[in-house]
Amino acid sequence: MSDATDAIEAIDTTGTAARRDPPDVTVLTGAAGWLGRAMMHRLLADGRTRVHVLVHGDDDRPSVPQGDAIAVEVGDVGDAAVVERLIAGASAHGGTVDVIHTAGVIHPKRVADFFHTNAQGTANVVDAALAHGVRRLVHVSSNSPFGTNPHLTDVFRQDEPYRPYYGYGRSKMEAELSVFAAVRDRGLDAVVVRPPWFYGPFQPPRQTTFFRMVRRGKFPIIGGGQQRRSMVYVDNLVDGILAAEATPGATGKGYWIADARPYTVVEIVDTVGRALADEGFEVRGGGTKMPAIVGRVAETADALIQRVGRYQQQLHVLGEMDKTIACDISASRTELGYEPRVELYEGMRRSIRWCVERGLEL
Repeated sequence: MSDATDAIEAIDTTGTAARRDPPDVTVLTGAAGWLGRAMMHRLLADGRTRVHVLVHGDDDRPSVPQGDAIAVEVGDVGDAAVVERLIAGASAHGGTVDVIHTAGVIHPKRVADFFHTNAQGTANVVDAALAHGVRRLVHVSSNSPFGTNPHLTDVFRQDEPYRPYYGYGRSKMEAELSVFAAVRDRGLDAVVVRPPWFYGPFQPPRQTTFFRMVRRGKFPIIGGGQQRRSMVYVDNLVDGILAAEATPGATGKGYWIADARPYTVVEIVDTVGRALADEGFEVRGGGTKMPAIVGRVAETADALIQRVGRYQQQLHVLGEMDKTIACDISASRTELGYEPRVELYEGMRRSIRWCVERGLEL
């Protein structure tokens, strides 16, 4: 594992982190997902000459661009044989190989699915990366291994103790621990990237529902809405992942990748409403005010349901809405040279346009 001196040596006098050249082959897991599709778009735009991707099923193939530079593996990241085949195939070309591991599940039907995909899937990626001499693994984690902030002004720092938030948080914590153990004990070159709630093009249906709720004045604002949320526009997140991939001194560390500052829930809802209006939509009102007890009741119900192995997306999301989840990106700026280029209003307008171009109902 690199120490603090390694990190300092990776930064020049202007504060911009030194960069490795792109690898000869890039492996991307979760290529059909929200982040995976944005990542794929950037890799191709940047001229990556060979990309091996993993998608979960045959129905995901249409979301992956076609071309001589792209090889597609279909299968479950929780299946070690599938991941071995993916990374072995990439390594067979010779040269350097980097792995960008975005595959994961956020809203499944069963709690066990969190651990199969997020924890076991990451362990499989780690093992295959070690077996085939991968140059660097970038593991995309989450804010959920760290729970929620204890008060409105708190932020998660780079070195933050784990306080996982229910099943998803525990599964992503286990994933991080497997990465860091492999760095410490087995010599893996790996870095962890931790995004909070992200937004932007390639969004799934749940984000489109969010737009509809804001437009119709039905998005829940709990307890005054002064809770703060770090968010990240998907292109900012891709920038951060690529910076983590290319910075030598990042080995063995975890980095928060988010927009420049956290936003209050009220600001998020008001900004999305303004973005919708400026894109020509009629907006009836930003949100529906609810007492703080609604969030506490939803969280209690979420905990009870997860305890019996089930998961209910709406309850889980509502149970988080009365909490602050904010992070400090100063280490990412200093050590990776990361600088978020898009803030909330512009990012939401771009996301709305993406939806309109595809005929999605907002």
